[in-house]
Amino acid sequence: MGQILVTGGAGYIGAHTVKRLNTAGFETVVFDNLATGHRDFARWGAFIQGDVNNAEALDQLFSSRSIDAVVHFAAASQVGESVREPLRYYQNNVGGTISLLAAMRRHKVETLVFSSSCAVYGPPFEGLLTEDHACAPISPYAKTKRMMEEVMEDMAHAGSLRYTALRYFNAAGADPEAEVGERHNPETHLIPLVLQIALGQRERLDIFGDDYPTPDGTAIRDYIHVQDLADAHILALRHLQKGGASGAVNLGNGQGHSVRQIVDTAREITGHDIPVRMAPRREGDSPRLVGDATKARSVLGWNPAMADIREIIATAWAWHQKEMRHTPPR
Repeated sequence: MGQILVTGGAGYIGAHTVKRLNTAGFETVVFDNLATGHRDFARWGAFIQGDVNNAEALDQLFSSRSIDAVVHFAAASQVGESVREPLRYYQNNVGGTISLLAAMRRHKVETLVFSSSCAVYGPPFEGLLTEDHACAPISPYAKTKRMMEEVMEDMAHAGSLRYTALRYFNAAGADPEAEVGERHNPETHLIPLVLQIALGQRERLDIFGDDYPTPDGTAIRDYIHVQDLADAHILALRHLQKGGASGAVNLGNGQGHSVRQIVDTAREITGHDIPVRMAPRREGDSPRLVGDATKARSVLGWNPAMADIREIIATAWAWHQKEMRHTPPR
C-alpha cells in the first residue's frame, strides 16, 4: 500500500484525520503551506511544507513519494472573509484544487476524498437536508466548494477521477486524548468562541441575529464531532479503494442546536458565565442547516460515535484548557 497525501493536514479537521489514518494503519504525507495550519499539529506521518497552487512543488512531491490517494482539505474557509475577499477565495480554493487535480492526473493518482460543505445547498426547507437538495450556495466560500465539486464530477464522468465529496455540517469538539484541537486565528467558530470566554480570553459573545424563523430566534446548526468526521474520511477512502461509486455524501448528526442552546450547554459544562450581546445578522448565513446522513450510513457504513452535544463540547473544553496551560503568556 502506498501513502495517503493529505493536503491541509496541519489544520483542525486535517490533523484529526491524519491522526486517525495513522491509527488505522495508513502511511500519510501532510502537505500544508501553514497559512492557517500549525506545524505542531503535523506530528503523525511525514510533513512537507508547500502550496497546492505550486505545480512544481506538487510534481516533486508526487515524483518522490508513492501516493495512492489524496485527502484534500487545503482551502480558505471563512464565510465572512469570503464575502469581503471573493477573488482570494476563488484563486486559492478553486485554483488550488484544479492545480492539485492536474498534478494527480499527470502522476496517475485517481482517488480523492474531498472536504466539502453543507454550505453548497440552497436555502433549506423544513426538515433534514439530503444530497438531493438543490445546490444554490449563497457565499463565495460556499460557491468555491460547489465549483470544486463540479470539476470533480466532470473528471469522474471523463473517467480520470474517482472521488467522494464529504459535505459535512459543523465540525466541533476535539481529540478525546487532547493531542490536537481547534486553533484558528482569528477564531470564528461558535464553540471555541464560547470556551474562550469561559477561559477569560474574551469578554462576551456576539450572537448574529435573534430574529430567524427558529424556536428561539437564533440560527440552528448540526454539530459533528471532529473525530467522527475524521473516521468518515477513512471510510470514504476505503469505499473508493474497493471500487465504490463517486459522488457527494452528507455528514451530519441530524440534530440541530441553536446558538442559544450551545451557549447554555457550554455554561453548564464549564461552570462559567458566558455573557452575550445581540448583533445584526451576517451576510451569507442560513437560518437552519441540519443534515440527513442516511447515505453516509448506508454507503460508507458511517455511524457517529460522539453525537451528543455535551460530549462534543466537553472534549473541546478539555483541549482548550490544556492549550491555555501550555501557551506562553503574550
